[in-house]
Amino acid sequence: MAPVTAVLGGRGRKDGSPQDPLRHTLAEHLAGWSARSGIAIEIWALPRRPLPATVAELVHGTLDEILEEVERQATARVVSLALTVSFTRSPGRLRLTVSNDGSGTAAEALRARLRGRAAGIAGLGGRLTVNGVPGEGTTTSVTVPLRRARPRPGS
Repeated sequence: MAPVTAVLGGRGRKDGSPQDPLRHTLAEHLAGWSARSGIAIEIWALPRRPLPATVAELVHGTLDEILEEVERQATARVVSLALTVSFTRSPGRLRLTVSNDGSGTAAEALRARLRGRAAGIAGLGGRLTVNGVPGEGTTTSVTVPLRRARPRPGS
């Protein structure tokens, strides 16, 4: 069984408890994929706060497609993942970065596979990029603008 390594820094709950649903769901999903595929996963960062439902669905779907392609290519031994959210500027920004140590020659296949997903991300004002370096691996990056939830009147 391939290991799942969590390398999570910063503050907040890091235990994947049910009070942290996205973190918990992603960690379980990644552990299952790693066990099935035999490819190790390093989790560098996951958000501490819930994401809007459309963005969470986008993250899950994009991640599934990336991991399916990594597994299909069968050259990677390790996948590294970071999912971060920042509100230091307005609008805020979600960034998903998934890297693998495979052959790097499958970047075009992954780009083609993610074409529909890239259009959905662009529709949210975001961007998806895939970069491969032959013999070094492939990195897929997604950025999506986020807006802070506004307080409801009377709250």
